[in-house]
Amino acid sequence: MDTATNVDATAVNTIRWLSAPATTIIVPVYQRQYRWDIGGCEQLLADIRAVADSEDQQTHFLGSILSTSSNDGSAGDLVLIDGQQRITTIMLLIAALHHTVKNVDTELASHLEAVLMRNAGEPGTKLRPHREWADVFESVVLDRRPADAELRDSRFDNNYAFFRSQIPAEEVPRIWSGLQRLEHVSITLGTNANAQQTFESLNSTGEPLRDHELIHNYVLMGLSHAEQSEIEDSFWLPIEHNTGDAIGAFWRHFMIMTTGREIDAADGRGVYDTFRHRFPRLDLHILRKQATEWREFSEVYSALLDPTHEPDEEIARQLGYVNTFGRGMYPLVMRAYYDYRLGMSARDALINTLENIQSLLLRRTAVGLKNGRLVARLCRASAHGPSVLASAIARITPSDERVRVALKYGALPHPAYVLDRLSNHDRVADLDVEHILPVTPGDSWSGDGVRSWSEFSEDEQNSYRALSQTLGNLALLEPHLAMRAGNEPFAVKRDTIYSQSGVAATRELASVETWNTAAISERTARLTTEFLRIWARPASGEIDDDDLTPVLDAKRRRGWPRGWEREFDYVEYRGEHWEVHDVKYLFNRVFKRLWADSRDSVVAFSARRGGPIFDAQAWNGQWDALDDSHFLYMGWDSKYMLTAVQGVLEESGLASDVFVKYSYIGDAM
Repeated sequence: MDTATNVDATAVNTIRWLSAPATTIIVPVYQRQYRWDIGGCEQLLADIRAVADSEDQQTHFLGSILSTSSNDGSAGDLVLIDGQQRITTIMLLIAALHHTVKNVDTELASHLEAVLMRNAGEPGTKLRPHREWADVFESVVLDRRPADAELRDSRFDNNYAFFRSQIPAEEVPRIWSGLQRLEHVSITLGTNANAQQTFESLNSTGEPLRDHELIHNYVLMGLSHAEQSEIEDSFWLPIEHNTGDAIGAFWRHFMIMTTGREIDAADGRGVYDTFRHRFPRLDLHILRKQATEWREFSEVYSALLDPTHEPDEEIARQLGYVNTFGRGMYPLVMRAYYDYRLGMSARDALINTLENIQSLLLRRTAVGLKNGRLVARLCRASAHGPSVLASAIARITPSDERVRVALKYGALPHPAYVLDRLSNHDRVADLDVEHILPVTPGDSWSGDGVRSWSEFSEDEQNSYRALSQTLGNLALLEPHLAMRAGNEPFAVKRDTIYSQSGVAATRELASVETWNTAAISERTARLTTEFLRIWARPASGEIDDDDLTPVLDAKRRRGWPRGWEREFDYVEYRGEHWEVHDVKYLFNRVFKRLWADSRDSVVAFSARRGGPIFDAQAWNGQWDALDDSHFLYMGWDSKYMLTAVQGVLEESGLASDVFVKYSYIGDAM
């Protein structure tokens, strides 16, 4: 059998590979800077913990590490072509372990040091980064940074601090055990191999797997062939059949419903990562039980996608109405509809929920409020019962007064849907939306039969145009009548078109003498009364007209994106107005406040989370003293800090009373 002469690929144990006495790993000048953030470190640590707790024979595969022999170093020197980010992060993790136990477990510390350090007589770390940042890396790994050194912002410092904070001394043996089960394929190129071409081949594997494909692999991997076939045939294929091309959206909506947290569709592997966190271990018994529920919810999802699958005519109509606004509320509707189908809630309760959802979305659209990032908070409220859900919907549903003004002067949203419901479904066929005053009137158009459009002053024309898209100027017409209406004067439409319509609300126009701004405003006012009755706001004493976002639904942004310093206009904390504009200040202020008000909750959260409260400033970085013996570590990235804020507020039971108001910069981020 022929073998390759310029490429040597070998499956190796990662720690033994790093610990080899003669090996030094060199990062070449052309390599990009170190970029792993806290999210990547968090996932790596979770994977290591998982493999440490698994059966003895299980390992964790890191992928491939591509290198070539150094031309000007010693025989064991390897020039790293692909894998710098992973190797650097593992070195930072091992350094954190080493510094944690070096004074309490000398034997373990020596094993850790063997991974980090070159041979005796060759000072420095085994990983030699690009000289631009080698000093920073080695000062972190060797713990040689003076305590009074100027604060610096580097990924090396932040990620090391993350590992240091997350792993107490008693857990170091567990993490070391997991590290020793890491494996990778070591690919070493010979002198005649094309390093760039090899790198591109390894990193050009086609389209990345989508969330639902990753979930599929995660669910089936580790099962026997017979077990895989059972799960595939009994559960996964029915889910695919029920959801079709929307299977990715189904899993996202299911996870939002399950967790009560927003998951951004564009957030990389956000759905898959949430799924893994929600279902960390899936043996066959648990998998059968969970997959049964997944399949049942996919049947519900099928009816949401196509309401004709629902036999109850009124429920099917209401589901169709909800689809007018897209699929954003599917996580909430899924739960309500599922409970109804299982007999856990009444038919009237389901219809009432669907009506409230429509009122919420339509009213907010009418007054110009966004409908994004609402559903997770409503899913959380729904878990506490119908009355809590109704109250939560009412809180963010604009008032009658605000809607009345918006309808008087603004364009009517979803006009076909609104007019259909206002006409009480008085139709025999599909209908078109008719503009009584045309959007662009011709010169001969007239509303009173006396003056034509060309005779109107510019101000008069502008007054008419401003009302052309409002509720009072719209009607429903049969398509054959709409084709005739066009730009005809009002009198022609009134006498020969509107009078022939089968829609009662349109036939009423046949009795109107003149069509002008006063007639439009009068009709708008009359129809608005009916609008507010149909799309009623649930009764509640509270209302939030300022478009505040619950802190649990605030966007977690990885790293420090441009504009983070002005992300918020302000923060509402239990009725207090805080001039807080960025997540770092929010993090500091919340933890300091809770240290005074709810210290036990902060201590419990920090102990379980592994920070950010510590009893000593155990490493260099940005700290804030809470008292003489407790310190708040101010490192990490914006996503991790916001996650900590959300977690500690949940721990203290105050999360529902804290809101952020995004600035225009925050909305654009």
